Amino acid sequence: MNAPRASDAAALMIAREPFYRSVHGEVELFEAAWRNRVPVLLKGPTGCGKTRFMEFMAWRLRRPLVTVSCHDDLTAADLVGRYLVTADETVWVDGPMTHAVRIGALLYLDEIVEARKDTTVVIHPLADDRRTLFVEKRGEVLKAPPEFMLAISYNPGYQSVLKELKHSTRQRFVAIGFDYPAADIEAGIVAREAGVDAPTAERLVRLAHMTRNLKGNGLDEGASTRLLVHAGKLIAQGVAPRVACDGAVALALTDEREMLAAVNELISAVF
Repeated sequence: MNAPRASDAAALMIAREPFYRSVHGEVELFEAAWRNRVPVLLKGPTGCGKTRFMEFMAWRLRRPLVTVSCHDDLTAADLVGRYLVTADETVWVDGPMTHAVRIGALLYLDEIVEARKDTTVVIHPLADDRRTLFVEKRGEVLKAPPEFMLAISYNPGYQSVLKELKHSTRQRFVAIGFDYPAADIEAGIVAREAGVDAPTAERLVRLAHMTRNLKGNGLDEGASTRLLVHAGKLIAQGVAPRVACDGAVALALTDEREMLAAVNELISAVF
């Protein structure tokens, strides 16, 4: 496969500045890592802003962003590429990792521990001083350009023992910790993103904190900022707050009848 055209990279650029509120110097840390060609590990709970942060940094650094949502069936070939048979020839098609290296993009592997173990090994040469990708099926060795950066994420509080990140992988990265922002900051984010007034945003954040207190006591995760934005958008469209929170928060968090009742009691207490 020929090297991607400039237009391929342009299509992966973030055209408009995504709204992102820096909390504890993560923007400066990421920029320093990028300048020094050090890969980054984003650690934090679901829906706390890791993906939005990557979009913001791609816009800020003016680099294309290639995002891969990892899952159990993700193979090394899915990342690197494979030969495909067409009507009259066999052609090589780059995977997203190879494409990202060729164009000097930011490569973001979301929830890396969800991928198969043999898949994560492929990233090791890219995540150390070699900054190299071995395309074994083509006998090709790609050296990552200075602009390329590898970033991965995972949720350490949600993974099972069988899906922990290996130390051989973890110790190749600079880690940036993410968590839900302080209540006033989170309310500001919800108000802006969902288009609701400040009192409604504050109530949604209060509800989220109540559900987060139930983590480990019936809930695997509390309500994320993302869920609050979803609920807020419904409310902004005229949906009753309790109905919006039932659909966007309670039913998104659990299927267990008793926990649903408990979360809905919290919703009633707030709204």
